[in-house]
Amino acid sequence: MKFAIALHSPAHAPSSRRALLFAKAALAEGHEIVRLFFYQDGVHSASGNVVSPQDESDTAAQWREFVSTHQLDGVVCIAAALRRGVLNVEEAERYSRPAANLPAPWELSGLGQLHDAVQAADRLICFGGP
Repeated sequence: MKFAIALHSPAHAPSSRRALLFAKAALAEGHEIVRLFFYQDGVHSASGNVVSPQDESDTAAQWREFVSTHQLDGVVCIAAALRRGVLNVEEAERYSRPAANLPAPWELSGLGQLHDAVQAADRLICFGGP
């Protein structure tokens, strides 16, 4: 089965950890992840500046490692990211901000990427949100 996964919660939220566990289990069972789409507060999971307390798991780093290791398409909604100060190098320069905080493997893009993923997937699974 092909899954598109949308995450609407920041890295410290339980739904972010559940989404990561689901994604790992899906791949382990031979399923395909068409795209991971980070939207609303989920964009914070892609920020390179997230620091977790020592007694908590670093879910943002775990997401980065998971996407890199499995060479997945990790897309961060550009509108949600800009609103929350999550910027790649190009956007930091474009808006004259002092630094970028969106490291590889993340890609900034629009909601059209979520639409395309939904069209290519058998199921859209959403985690978090209002």
